[in-house]
Amino acid sequence: MQPDPIDQARRLVRDRFPGALAVVLAGSTVSGRAGATSDLDLAVLVPSGGETYRETLRFEGRVVELFVHTRAGLRDLFAVDVATRRAVLQSMYATGLVLVDVDGEAGRARALAEEDLRQGPPALEPDTVETKRYGLTDALDDLRDATDPAELLFIAGVVVNTAADLLCDHHRAWTGSGKWLPRRLLEADPVRGAGLLDAYTRLAATRDPAALVEAGTEVLDLAGGPLREGYHRAWQGVIDSVAVGVGR
Repeated sequence: MQPDPIDQARRLVRDRFPGALAVVLAGSTVSGRAGATSDLDLAVLVPSGGETYRETLRFEGRVVELFVHTRAGLRDLFAVDVATRRAVLQSMYATGLVLVDVDGEAGRARALAEEDLRQGPPALEPDTVETKRYGLTDALDDLRDATDPAELLFIAGVVVNTAADLLCDHHRAWTGSGKWLPRRLLEADPVRGAGLLDAYTRLAATRDPAALVEAGTEVLDLAGGPLREGYHRAWQGVIDSVAVGVGR
């Protein structure tokens, strides 16, 4: 018999974080999607003077993802999650199971998280939208013409990811990566998001790009339509934006 994951989480917290101010268990264990090998996702608020960090470890045979932070570190991490339009930690605090709550610390963190989630992510800059429109236009052209099976799949991935960014931005909705991207897409737009996902899985099964071209074009039209001639971007601006990203 597998140990109960919530009991495991409580034991880990007692062993490793006896002075924690707040601990929240989130992810598939709490949402009901956990499998036999699912990990534990724990947000841990520690007193001032502690360290803000992320760590992966194994406890009693189960993988654990730790998101440890002070109060100041929590606000910094929330700000980063807003800027990247993903709200990972906010979602953990807003939907997770509270395991430790000293003097209402978990409640205060949850209130901050819920406020961020209500406000939604910032809109993409106009230049960024233009660049994504240009990239999606080019990828859709390539998808129509692709004959190599491997190229077809990789181009389809570019189409889905770029269209997802534009669709989430259109709705001022949070985005994500990996398994979170389809979930965020369906939250942002149940109809168009499902259309993109269905077309993508159909292409993977049949190698027929027609449905994905149609779904991607629909999202592209929402974002301002195809962009080819007339697109212009100063190279120094591209260099600066890459440099900023590397420095973070």
